[in-house]
Amino acid sequence: MKKENGVPESQPNNPLHGKTLEAILVYLVSFYGWEELGEIIRINSFRSNPSIKSSLKFLRRTPWAREKVEQLYVDTIKK
Repeated sequence: MKKENGVPESQPNNPLHGKTLEAILVYLVSFYGWEELGEIIRINSFRSNPSIKSSLKFLRRTPWAREKVEQLYVDTIKK
């Protein structure tokens, strides 16, 4: 949401604010690893020959999978 002057409003309570999908994915892979991440969120791009590039491509085209990744990120940083 933008203010009247066109400047984006701050979202201090939104843990996803300012985070790119790539940064979220890199964080989750470093925290869990591909194998555990593939067990938590059962999508092929995490389980079969995983890579950041192929996973990002899939997540950008698949809203339900992106939502799961974003929710896992929020849950993980709260720990």
